[in-house]
Amino acid sequence: CSSLYQHCETLGRSIHIVNLDPAAENFDYPVAMDIRELISLDDVMEELGLGPNGGLIYCMEHLEDNLDDWLNEELDNYLDDDYLVFDCPGISFAWMRIYFIGQIELFSHVPVLRNFVEHLKRKNFNVCAVYLLDSQFITDVTKYVSGCMASLSAMVQLEVPHINILSKMDLVTNKRDVENYLDPEPHHLLSELNERMAPRFKKLNKSLIELVR
Repeated sequence: CSSLYQHCETLGRSIHIVNLDPAAENFDYPVAMDIRELISLDDVMEELGLGPNGGLIYCMEHLEDNLDDWLNEELDNYLDDDYLVFDCPGISFAWMRIYFIGQIELFSHVPVLRNFVEHLKRKNFNVCAVYLLDSQFITDVTKYVSGCMASLSAMVQLEVPHINILSKMDLVTNKRDVENYLDPEPHHLLSELNERMAPRFKKLNKSLIELVR
């Protein structure tokens, strides 16, 4: 979010970052809206005896219950040409006024963020999802397939225009890996995957490669 904020500031675009992470602590950019004003993960874990994952789901479901109150009231403070960045707990989305970043479980296992997206669309926000995939996922075929499947899960769940972006590219030492995975040859991926896994998974591997190609 920090880099995105600085980039938009350089371009002269009005950008506001919304923290939707109930466990967040420190920020190196100004936060326009903060879910911790509504609910915090520490309080939920202490009062309800939930673990981090269960507490996070509880917080996000509480947010969903307050979309018509807390969120609408906050959103009314911004203009039509403003960009909002919603910083979720760990994926990233971009919307014409809105960006999202967060944990895959919130997209693949529960309908909270899907309902969140639908709420914003009903308020006439133009939404485009931007999925950030760690560059380390393109150095290993199993990680690459896993990352593609996670991205596909978010795409299917949210049903909005979707862009995949590789992040942390400065950590990639072999640039040839980038080229190989940006436009991969399916039979090469399948061959690598079969070498890494037991023979009984060959049919599954073939189906996975056909899905992500």
